[in-house]
Amino acid sequence: MSDSELMAMLTSPEHRSKGVGLFIRQFQKPIYYYIRRMVLNHEDADDITQQVFIKAWKSIDSFRGESKLSTWLYRIAHNESISFLRSSKRILHVEATAIEHALGKALQSDVLFSGDDIQARLQTAIALLPEKQKAVFIMRYYDELKYEEMSEITGTSVGALKASYHHAVQKIEAYLTEQ
Repeated sequence: MSDSELMAMLTSPEHRSKGVGLFIRQFQKPIYYYIRRMVLNHEDADDITQQVFIKAWKSIDSFRGESKLSTWLYRIAHNESISFLRSSKRILHVEATAIEHALGKALQSDVLFSGDDIQARLQTAIALLPEKQKAVFIMRYYDELKYEEMSEITGTSVGALKASYHHAVQKIEAYLTEQ
């Protein structure tokens, strides 16, 4: 369903209920997986995904249609994920080696994680990236977003995003080779 058709349903009182269902079905999975890759934990990702859709619903009338609905939702998801990561860091003042160890254990014990050892190391390497590089890497590598769309989501120039992605790839490669 196109953005304009979906927006027409969301803003029409008689079709709003059906529109909300379609809106959530269309975008819930990609938004959840973006958030999940950012925060790693299923419960946190689930909570943040709900927050994203609540925020989107509350501000749907202010959506101007200057970008795609998916881009708008990714921006909300990106901001919520970054806020969550920042608040988690303030709460937990720990060293990088402790984070690395905890991430490895968390991934191995997560019933929803079905990867092997190399996948766990890759996820740990991604998790250790600075927030911005992590977000850029996930959007480009996993979600296959174009730099222009990522620029709309993050409010960062295309050149800076390309540099962030390049640095993220270098750090991940370095982490994986030293392991």
